[in-house]
Amino acid sequence: MLVEIHMLHNYAPNNLNRDDTGSPKRCNFGGYPRARVSSQSLKYAIRKSPIFQETMKDFGIGIRTRHLPDLVKEKLIERGISEDFAIEAAQKATGFGNKDAKETKDYKTKQIMFFSQADIEKVTDVIEKAIKNSKDIADFKKKKAKDLQNEIKKMGIIPITADISLFGRMITSEAFVDKEASMQVAHAISTNKIFNEFDFFTAVDDLQQRGGDMEDQGSAMMGDIEFNSSCFYKYFSFDTEQFIDNFESKNDSELRNLMVKTIEAFLKAAIFTSPSGKQNTFAAHQLPAVVAVVVRPMKCPVSFANAFVSPASPYGKKDLEEVSVEKLVNHINTLSKRFNLEATHQFWFEGRDFNNLEESIPKNFEKKENIQELVDSLTSVLQGD
Repeated sequence: MLVEIHMLHNYAPNNLNRDDTGSPKRCNFGGYPRARVSSQSLKYAIRKSPIFQETMKDFGIGIRTRHLPDLVKEKLIERGISEDFAIEAAQKATGFGNKDAKETKDYKTKQIMFFSQADIEKVTDVIEKAIKNSKDIADFKKKKAKDLQNEIKKMGIIPITADISLFGRMITSEAFVDKEASMQVAHAISTNKIFNEFDFFTAVDDLQQRGGDMEDQGSAMMGDIEFNSSCFYKYFSFDTEQFIDNFESKNDSELRNLMVKTIEAFLKAAIFTSPSGKQNTFAAHQLPAVVAVVVRPMKCPVSFANAFVSPASPYGKKDLEEVSVEKLVNHINTLSKRFNLEATHQFWFEGRDFNNLEESIPKNFEKKENIQELVDSLTSVLQGD
């Protein structure tokens, strides 16, 4: 089963996701410049959102980091291992996660890795055992990180967390099992052609009157920030079978309940969360105009991004959101008819009234009056009710 989430999300002036120059990320689509928010930015914002974290806290949440050595050091000290041994153990842990198991000098692993708490506990267990089997620190130093990693592999299956199954992980070490992401996230692109603007700003010294010189008058600092305002199309595709297959030990009932809770947390977080880029400057905290959920019986994902090959633009009494909805509805109806797209359930939520549109809902979609109805309808389908 495939669960697809489509959103139209209009933002006031913002710089949600910056490139290396500090400019809002962009791309060309349909021959026109568009605003863009990367999939990495969207996933991070959702995964770290209070909604997702609070909903999933009782099920265990993974941590993506290069600071495994510090975590191991802290746990060893908590277990009563001396700080001298713990420091050397942290050095050994820098070699974890890569095939060659070469230690680094900055007390970080070579690559960033997605760990469950069980992963961290297992690493600590193996290193603690190696410490206790050593005569002294000099003897422990002789042990190789690669051999310690192999000991983890011998310990068998290490439980993962729902967010690891959701977003996947790749680690170049056989000690930790790679997982294919069950959630695909597209780069959000604007339905409209963009025109970036610049905010020229100055900062005034609150105590500038203390200076008597003319040099102390005026601005203490000045600069500019690039921004734009866009209506984004967002697309997410969730493979329910992949999510469950990512767990080695299976209890079908428990895993299905976990899957339902995870997609509920993800959907709510995707609706209510935005990337944090320059939010202290712009506070672009708008909510989506439309959220559509499509449940397909087969793994045949369909993005509706091509609804906006020709950019949306306000005309007559129709604003940007309305024109974007119009384009999306027409595109969905056309594709559904011409490609005979299969869907067992299709839900539609509108965050506002579209009074200027004759048809604001695609054919065969069931309208939901509020977000909780939308979430409940989806979870009911996934539970098999």
